[in-house]
Amino acid sequence: MQAKENRVEVEIGGEPYILRSEAPAEHIKRVARLVNNKIKEVRVRNSRLSLVKATVAAALNIADDYLRLKDEHEEMVKLIESERVK
Repeated sequence: MQAKENRVEVEIGGEPYILRSEAPAEHIKRVARLVNNKIKEVRVRNSRLSLVKATVAAALNIADDYLRLKDEHEEMVKLIESERVK
């Protein structure tokens, strides 16, 4: 059985997009808001950046946040597993 594909219209960087995903519509909107807010943060810090450069900077910031959290998660899992073994 195939999951239902949701189509959600969002605005990112002042541009409209229709996003399609099997994720719930609210999750899609939440992801779009995060990306849009990161782009806005970058542009507030440097208003002379083009939208493309601000978007790349925002993507790098999001990737950095993700990788730091992933590393923390992996460390926590290792700690929990080592405690279980004791």
